[in-house]
Amino acid sequence: MLDLERQYKPLHAELLAALEHVLKTQQFILGEHVAAFELASAGQLGVSHAIGCSSGTDALWLALAAAGIGPACAVVTTPFSFFASVSAIVRAEAIPLLADIDPASFNLSPAAVEALLDGPRGREVRAILPVHLYGQCAEFSPDFGREHRLAVIEDAAQAWGAERNGVKAGRLGDAAAFSFYPTKNLSAAGDAGMVTTNSAELAERLRMLRQHGMRRRYHHDELGWNARMDGFQGAVLSVKLKYIESWNEARRAVAARYHELFTRAGLTEAGPYPTRGVVLPREMPGNRHVWHQYVIRAPRRDALRAFLTERRIGTEIYYPVPLHLQQALKELGYKEGDFPEAERAAREVLALPIFPELREDEQETVVGAIAEFLS
Repeated sequence: MLDLERQYKPLHAELLAALEHVLKTQQFILGEHVAAFELASAGQLGVSHAIGCSSGTDALWLALAAAGIGPACAVVTTPFSFFASVSAIVRAEAIPLLADIDPASFNLSPAAVEALLDGPRGREVRAILPVHLYGQCAEFSPDFGREHRLAVIEDAAQAWGAERNGVKAGRLGDAAAFSFYPTKNLSAAGDAGMVTTNSAELAERLRMLRQHGMRRRYHHDELGWNARMDGFQGAVLSVKLKYIESWNEARRAVAARYHELFTRAGLTEAGPYPTRGVVLPREMPGNRHVWHQYVIRAPRRDALRAFLTERRIGTEIYYPVPLHLQQALKELGYKEGDFPEAERAAREVLALPIFPELREDEQETVVGAIAEFLS
């Protein structure tokens, strides 16, 4: 699925020098390396403030908490995402309300959100948390929150560099949460995250909340959390930030090659649901997709995955169980059948190998094996 060594080798000397500088300065928590990464990130994304933190999960909680989302507040999000999208809402003591996905983009459906807001629980909603799944921005305009008087918190964990109508993920709402988990397009050497915002007020609260609610050392104004980024991660990310745009363009080229190979092999169907062939992922109108994952829909998905595994081809299922059917979230009160698009996607999606250094012959092997299975 991913070969991090191919990315590491050309950066070997540069990364070691950056880590050595952290050791020399002994700024292990926050400090100049994190501050430099925050400043450069804000510039690249076109936002006023970027606040580094300990993980993408903590970034989601920090964004919600800084925006005043807490008890008795309902937050609308998707059932088809990583667990943290909902668990962060629960951790903020708010109420997750789910709406179904669009079957073509896999992202939260604007129509489903509008229906929820017009329903009996609409008055409880204080925020919407769209997830930019697989590297593609959800189809919500920056004005959506203002029109509905809602805070918009982007879950941009998989979407560094993605754009919607020329606006980058990270400034499509009031705040955005990014993850730098080692598999992400922009990845740390461990766990790290970031919150971006154009609000000076939110930024000040975010910095306070990530340090146990302190504005002055050992003076705690409210309950925060230990959610600081460490200096090593700031140093590694500062190096990698210089290359992320070229890596994202390489991912776009890999995705285009997959499209060409599948089409040439006669394996594609228009969709949105597969019958005999595969339905390819789509870049939606107005979007710049950064292809964190290349996810097809396939019939007999589990048998196909087993077939590819036998041939030593890595795959993954993102995600096999929708959030409303997770055991840990059963108290939300949802049941099977509540979100049919998310449930069907969970049965059909399969992520194929994708990373900037993936070779064309390797892609030909992947597509050839899928053709063999489907024949």
